[in-house]
Amino acid sequence: MKVAVVGATGLVGTKMLQILEERNFPVSELIPVASERSVGKEVIYKGKGYKVVSMEDAIAAKPQLALFSAGGSTSLEWAPKFAEAGITVVDNSSAWRMDPTKPLVVPEVNADVLTAKDKIIANPNCSTIQMVVALQPLHKKYKIKRVVVSTYQSVTGTGKKAVDQLMGERDKAVTDKSSEFPMAYRYQIDLNALPQIDVFLDNGYTKEEMKMVNETKKIMGDDSIRVTATTVRIPVIGGHSESVNIEFENDFDLQELRQLLEQAPGVVVQDEPAQQIYPMPLWAHEKDEVFVGRLRRDESQPNTLNMWVVGDNLRKGAATNAVQIAEYLVAKGILKEELVAAI
Repeated sequence: MKVAVVGATGLVGTKMLQILEERNFPVSELIPVASERSVGKEVIYKGKGYKVVSMEDAIAAKPQLALFSAGGSTSLEWAPKFAEAGITVVDNSSAWRMDPTKPLVVPEVNADVLTAKDKIIANPNCSTIQMVVALQPLHKKYKIKRVVVSTYQSVTGTGKKAVDQLMGERDKAVTDKSSEFPMAYRYQIDLNALPQIDVFLDNGYTKEEMKMVNETKKIMGDDSIRVTATTVRIPVIGGHSESVNIEFENDFDLQELRQLLEQAPGVVVQDEPAQQIYPMPLWAHEKDEVFVGRLRRDESQPNTLNMWVVGDNLRKGAATNAVQIAEYLVAKGILKEELVAAI
């Protein structure tokens, strides 16, 4: 199967290449795609070098699948052109997520919405993905009424420039030398916490916070779920953490709830407070599972749970989820080895 990776030289694109290789996705020909300034550069996949090509050349090569991670404006312009050529696009940007004609998919939750007609499939926001993986088995059993979530998000969610800023600040603090580094954020991120991810909207929330609100309802197929979010950037590399408070319609037995999570696909329960075992970004780094712990009742109101959810935002929060969507399409025979032109 010919596979194009659009944005192949970026953080998520590089991770997509890594995960395609790790999971042994059936790639017969890789087509790395990036901006014009990167055309001609080489990326390595399974020990072999591949030249980066332009968007036009990628479409002309007729891949069956294109994994996009090149930003919203690029996706808005180019994803339809790939789709018109019959190529199935899995897009990691926010461009198509809330389009009612495009499926927004986390395979453990709602892969069954996918059909052969879906040529542009949206990959959700990283913080939403890990949360709904943990919420889904609980919603099926107890029915969720309301979710209050606060996030503690890695700088890798912003990109390489943010990682360079964090490490530059840290190096400067250690060496006490004046060094130049890019500023991805307006403020220092090392030894700090920034209660802003993306731009502020008229309602006082950020775009990231409203993504979690709106995407959760769409993925879980239930507009009655009330969600409110506060998203925070912290000086961590390797994963997002979330404090999640969930109010259910029905009461729950904590041990039964824990067993539901232990049996849920893609979830690992780490919840042994007596041994100080709980999820941390340090442990989630380079893993594909969503880690859940600190399971306890909210003693301030009935039918309510507190839990702590951690996941690698570049893997399950982005690249792995996209590849899992592609794997589902292959397994169901929706994505075939030969390219079928769009009707």
